[in-house]
Amino acid sequence: MNSRSQVNQALDNEHRATLELLGRVEQTFVRVPAPTGEDLARLAASLAAHIERDIGRHFDFEERELFPRLEEAGTGDLVELLMEEHRAIREVTGELLPLARAASTGPLDRGQAGALKRCALEMAERLRAHIDKETMALLPEIDSMLDEDTDRGLALGYAEA
Repeated sequence: MNSRSQVNQALDNEHRATLELLGRVEQTFVRVPAPTGEDLARLAASLAAHIERDIGRHFDFEERELFPRLEEAGTGDLVELLMEEHRAIREVTGELLPLARAASTGPLDRGQAGALKRCALEMAERLRAHIDKETMALLPEIDSMLDEDTDRGLALGYAEA
């Protein structure tokens, strides 16, 4: 992505890391009908850490710092769509997180394993589509509306959060 904005670069870097993780999730759960063992435990630990550390932080920053600016600039429809997606992703990650934590420390029963797979693949589908929308619509809008000082201040605040 070619961007002048430090905020966009930070968000794009996070998107790329998320897409890499989602690729691993999809490959694991599509390739193996009922994955188990150390590979699943490592993937589940990565998934749990990503949910705990990155998704909420990323969404909170967008909702607090970027979406109000977008609404002021007249792109409220985009904000509404992205907020709805944030809610849906938070819902599935809320169900997924305890399953990923449990899978990172030991085997799951059959029901838990099925729920882990369903939730992980749903999260992957939702996040992949969400990242596509942000890349195509949100990031260009941010690039056009942030002046250099605001961009620098937001990027610094985001990095420190």
